Amino acid sequence: MKKILVTGSAGFIGFHLVKALLKKGYKVIGIDNLNDYYDPKLKLDRLDNLSIFADQNDLTGEYTFIKLDIANDCELKTLFEEQEFDIVINLAAQAGVRYSLENPKAYVESNLV
Repeated sequence: MKKILVTGSAGFIGFHLVKALLKKGYKVIGIDNLNDYYDPKLKLDRLDNLSIFADQNDLTGEYTFIKLDIANDCELKTLFEEQEFDIVINLAAQAGVRYSLENPKAYVESNLV
């Protein structure tokens, strides 16, 4: 079974990708910093939905969620040292063009670093 890392796994696209991968039987580790640009409850509800699907046997894979910011070098390095990923899909990003003017540091850390 291939092990796949999905960053931004609580976002809209990340959530749907994780669900599709789990339906195909992959082992998925999802990370997301759960920032508050969008309502964090929306992201938490998506994560809860993955456990609901698993309870209904709709998902055949194995999912682990880790709250982690990809800009945190130490924690990210540790994750890669502890896990052997076959595939990494990076969907983590700071959305919203106007917000980049208000908080450019969030954009640099998430979209460039």
